[in-house]
Amino acid sequence: MTKDSQEAADAPEGGEPRHLDHTWEDARQAAFDAGTPIPAGPVPLELALGRRLDQDIVALQEMPHYASSAMDGWAVNGTGPWILVEAGSPLAPHQASPIATGGLIPPGAKAVLRSESARLDKDEDGLPVLVTGGTARPGEPRTGQHVRKAGEEASEGDILVKAGAVLNPAHLALAALAGYDELVVQGKPLVRLLLTGSEVVGRGVPVPGQVRDTFGPQLPAVVGMLGGLAGGQQRIGDSYAEWLAALEDVIPGVPGAPDLPADVVITTGGTGKSGTDHLRRAVRELGGRLIIDGVAMRPGHPAVLAELPDGRFVLGLPGNPLAAMMALSTVGAPLLAALGHRPLPAVQEVPCGTTLDPQPGRTRLVPFRLLYGMASPAQHTGPGMMRGLASADGVMVVPPHGVQLGELVPAFALPWGPPIPAPPDPAAKPKARSAGRTGRPAAKPAPAGPVDWSALLG
Repeated sequence: MTKDSQEAADAPEGGEPRHLDHTWEDARQAAFDAGTPIPAGPVPLELALGRRLDQDIVALQEMPHYASSAMDGWAVNGTGPWILVEAGSPLAPHQASPIATGGLIPPGAKAVLRSESARLDKDEDGLPVLVTGGTARPGEPRTGQHVRKAGEEASEGDILVKAGAVLNPAHLALAALAGYDELVVQGKPLVRLLLTGSEVVGRGVPVPGQVRDTFGPQLPAVVGMLGGLAGGQQRIGDSYAEWLAALEDVIPGVPGAPDLPADVVITTGGTGKSGTDHLRRAVRELGGRLIIDGVAMRPGHPAVLAELPDGRFVLGLPGNPLAAMMALSTVGAPLLAALGHRPLPAVQEVPCGTTLDPQPGRTRLVPFRLLYGMASPAQHTGPGMMRGLASADGVMVVPPHGVQLGELVPAFALPWGPPIPAPPDPAAKPKARSAGRTGRPAAKPAPAGPVDWSALLG
C-alpha cells in the first residue's frame, strides 16, 4: 500500500472508513482467493459446447444398437436368385427384401446387395426374382457384406469421452448418438451486466453531452473469453433507487437472459465519489461486504469487488472504457478463473522497448505493441480511449519504480489475443551461420544494447 492511500484510509467518508487500495498483485490474488469453484452440473447438449466434461460419457448400450444396412439395396438370405418379399419381413433362404441405408436388418438376412449390383428378372414361371448384375463382382454379396453390425463402434459401458475433455462439436454428436440429452460439466460463472449512465446512447453518432455504449457490444464477448457465461444485460439510470433495485433483484426480467441468479454482477460506472456513484452505498444497504475497494493502478483505480449475502459477487468497473477493461483484467479475470475451475491467469515478462519513468505509489497498465520482440507502448491509451487497446498485443504491468529500456517487465495477454511470447534465453548460444556467397559486402554490425523502437509506432 502507498503512504497516500494509508493516510486516506483513516479519513471517514459518509460515516464509513475507506478501504486501503490494494496493490495490483494483491488485488489479483484477493479476487482469485474470493472465488470458490462452482460445482458441476448437467447442461443440455446444445449448451455444452466448450464446457469441460466432469463425468465420463459412457455407452449406454451397444453402438450401433442394432444391425443396419450400410447401403441402399436388398437384404438377402443365401444365394440368388432371390424371391422378393415385403420390406422388414423375416427372410427364409433365397429370399430378399428392399432396404435403405441405416435400415434395420430383418431376421434371417445374411448380407446386403447394393442396388447397383442387382437387377430384377423373372424365373421360369414368369415370377419376379432378384439376381446379381450391373456392377456386381463374382461371389457378391458375401456373408455380412454391407452390414453394420451391432456394437461395432462401442460396447455397452465403453468410455466414449473421458472427464476433463473440453467438449467440441464431435463430442456432442457422439453423445447424442449414444442417447444423451445432457452432460455433466464443470461449473462456469453466470455473469449479468448492469450498465449505467443516462448520457449513454446505443445507436448512431452521439451529440455533445452523449457517449456511445462501448460496454454492451464488448463485455458479453469478453466475459465468454474469460470463462464466464453471459447472462444478459440491463441498463439503468443514475439514481440510487435504480441502483438498489437492480442489485436487489436476484433474477431480473431481462429479455433473452436465463431464468437463473447470476454468480457475478458486473456494473459499469458508479465506482467514483460523485453524487451519482452509488455502488458502495447500495452494497452496504444490502448487507454486502467490500473485498476490494480501489487498486493502486492507472487506469482502473476505482475498481470495486464486493460480495452480497446471497453469494453473488458484484464487480464494479469504472465508467471509462479502457479503465474498465484494465479493471476487468485485474480483478474480473482472476475471479472468473477461480469460479470456473481454472488457474490464476498467467503473467509473462517481455523486454520493454522504451524507458518508462517512475510513478511512485501506482502500477501502470500500458497496452503495448510487439516490435522486433520488444514491447513498445501503444498510442491513444487514455482512460476513455479504446484505439490503443484495439491495436495492442498485450498489456505491460509497469511497477511504480518505472522500467529501463530493454528491462524485462511483467505483461499479460489480452483475452482475444495470443499468449505473450517468452523472452529469449540470454544463455542460449546463437546458431552458427553458414558461409555466404563470396563477393557480398559484410553486413553492418548490430548496435550494442537494446534499441528504442517506440518512435516507429506512429
